[in-house]
Amino acid sequence: MDEVEWTPRQPKPEDLRVGLISWAGSYLTYEPYNHMITAAAKGLGRRQTWEILVSNEHETQAVVRLRSLQGLYLLCEADGNLYYDRPRTSHHGSFLLRFHRNGKWTLQCIISGRYLESDGQDVFCNSRVLSAYHMWTPRPALHVHVILYSPLNRCYARADSTVGRVWVDAPVPCLGECGFLLHFQDGCYHLETSTHFFLSHLDRLASQPSSQTAFHMQVRPGGLVALSDGEGGMLYAQGPRLLLALGSNPHRGEEWFILQRCPAWVSLRSKTRKFLSVIYDVEIYAASEHLTPMSLFQFESENGSPILQLRSANGFYLAQRRHRTVVANGYHLESDTFFRMHWNCGRIILQSPNGRFLGIAPNSLLIANASIPGPNEEFGIRLANRPFLALRGRYGYVGTSPEHDLMQCNMDQPSCIHLLPCRQGIYHFQAQCGSFWSITSFGTFRPWGKFALNFCIELQGSNLLTVLAPNGFYMRSDRSGTLLADSEDITKECIWEF
Repeated sequence: MDEVEWTPRQPKPEDLRVGLISWAGSYLTYEPYNHMITAAAKGLGRRQTWEILVSNEHETQAVVRLRSLQGLYLLCEADGNLYYDRPRTSHHGSFLLRFHRNGKWTLQCIISGRYLESDGQDVFCNSRVLSAYHMWTPRPALHVHVILYSPLNRCYARADSTVGRVWVDAPVPCLGECGFLLHFQDGCYHLETSTHFFLSHLDRLASQPSSQTAFHMQVRPGGLVALSDGEGGMLYAQGPRLLLALGSNPHRGEEWFILQRCPAWVSLRSKTRKFLSVIYDVEIYAASEHLTPMSLFQFESENGSPILQLRSANGFYLAQRRHRTVVANGYHLESDTFFRMHWNCGRIILQSPNGRFLGIAPNSLLIANASIPGPNEEFGIRLANRPFLALRGRYGYVGTSPEHDLMQCNMDQPSCIHLLPCRQGIYHFQAQCGSFWSITSFGTFRPWGKFALNFCIELQGSNLLTVLAPNGFYMRSDRSGTLLADSEDITKECIWEF
């Protein structure tokens, strides 16, 4: 069976969300009382996140509405005051969004013709004469661990640390080197590779962030971005090997990339510690002792749902077929590709659409045969394209702060958690400085322990997980900002984006 061309998934709502930063460096915010709109917040949180709904788009402008995570819209009254609620008419809440060459946005109320502006605290629409006070900087609100897809080249960016370059030549984003951390600092972006080097203006990776690794970003609704050095140079794939480098003459939209969250790819092992691999085009065997690209599967699950799809690197999904065999020839919305997942101490159990559980036959073939799961139906699962985690909870990212000696969960930028696998589903958490995570008797964490502790990771969605800490409790975010492990049950505060 031939491989199908790998098609990137359609944008999800989180790919279309942005924070809007005023000239004063503060974010457009919907307040929890009186439906008020302000611009005083200094960080990007849930109340500073807006979904851009496009009704009509051209090259330099679009007609849009801004919707909050509560499902209510940014609206303008006749006197210029702003609030959020539901639109009363078809044009109520519509703005003409203009894209400026410096990467800024302006939003002009369709009804009044006045521009959205801020004085650094309040927000209003009073003036019809454009000025610097009407400029807003869009900041993508998706998780900072991202991939870059070139629609023109139909490939993903890939960092090659052996030669210190980035190529746009990966047809499938299944390797860790396709993932980048998108750091936002002083209005610019720094792209960090999975080996902690930085994309630079000089066509080579740099070891530290600096002015030479700072890029300006143009953002379009739908996740399209273009990166520049601010002096006329644009970042795009060049030459026969598609080197990602600065140039001044991109053709046919070469400079535009689709920015998406880094997908989760996993490997699965049987009780005999053999990797599940696609062999003979579509058949799946637990026969390989070595990890290959055909042993990798994209983990796709809607948030909060126990239903899972596994997509092979050949572009097809695992599907249950006749005689209870499971093969890699399914399509995206085909009912036979949906499996129910169950967890047991970091190991995953998969139940097929016919109610049978997946296991390994005596000839090593993957089948759906058992009516009751046992050790033969439990699979070790490991993140294949994540050498580290960047965790985001309800109040922000997990990271360190110079003001606190404990790990925090309300940071604007994450601290990387390096994963040291020790058993299937069990990892040691290591800080970037090389020390290990330690846990106190109060269920709080410090990043400078001397001894490695066991953390159990269970995937709860395409980019969601829970962490069972060494004290037997689930790790959760707390409104105070301190990271805690004190929850016996999985609550919303225990769910982490990664």
